Amino acid sequence: MDGNIQKYRALITAVDTGSITKAAESLNYTQSGISRMIGDLESEWKVTLLERRHAGVRLTSDGMQLMPHIRSLCADAEELAAAVDELNGLRSGLIRIGMFSGAGNLLAPIIAGFRKENPGIDFQLMTGEYGSVEEWIAAGNVDCGLTRLPVEKDLETVFLQQDVFVAVLPLNHPMAGKQFYPVSAVEGESFLRQETGSGRDLTELFDRCGVNPESGILVGEESSIPAMVENGLGIAILPRLMAEHTSAKVALLPLDVPAYRSIGISLRSRKGSSLAVRRFLEYLQKI
Repeated sequence: MDGNIQKYRALITAVDTGSITKAAESLNYTQSGISRMIGDLESEWKVTLLERRHAGVRLTSDGMQLMPHIRSLCADAEELAAAVDELNGLRSGLIRIGMFSGAGNLLAPIIAGFRKENPGIDFQLMTGEYGSVEEWIAAGNVDCGLTRLPVEKDLETVFLQQDVFVAVLPLNHPMAGKQFYPVSAVEGESFLRQETGSGRDLTELFDRCGVNPESGILVGEESSIPAMVENGLGIAILPRLMAEHTSAKVALLPLDVPAYRSIGISLRSRKGSSLAVRRFLEYLQKI
């Protein structure tokens, strides 16, 4: 920081706190250091800026005339420093994002759009289950993450979108051409149940509908389910975000009882995040 700006800040802080001692504590200087900086200004300008009393300090009439200009100079210097930091901060950087399976379909176009505006920012993506992503965020292993809302950890969250669940059926299934798939019909099907991931959402849906499907196959990785459905191993209910981005030849039907999962971006603290992460969050909220 410019030497004179430091002196200006010393003077402002002494005036605002009414004390050289408090100014020194606030700015992490010694009392003599604060006194010397203010004294330098007085010598340079050939004016007395402060009245030094036993109870503290206050501006002289000359000091009162000059103080608005001093405050303005400090404010301008802070704005300039912030602008320089912003330019430097976004020329390069890395944003580490955790995400659940299938979230890459949502994230890919977002990252592509963001990088058009900020080509120097790189991304590192980690994929895991809902709980794992929250753990990574809380531990600082990633800067932010796509999560199912509400989160279980104490994190800041920003809602992004709702992702509707759809039935995933073989093309030769009797209901493949219907307008809706009845949730109650899963009781008569070989149902591919997810071991983790959105399996929690489905349990809530089935409990709400009073349905108890028999599990034909318990599947650990959701992304493999459409291929299993295509090969006649059963039917499934998946978030559309995952189901519609598959090469498997399957039919996707809305459910007769709509069900959604809420997706958001979560992080430990927006305030404590890097400039690149804050700018990414701003981008997410405007698209």
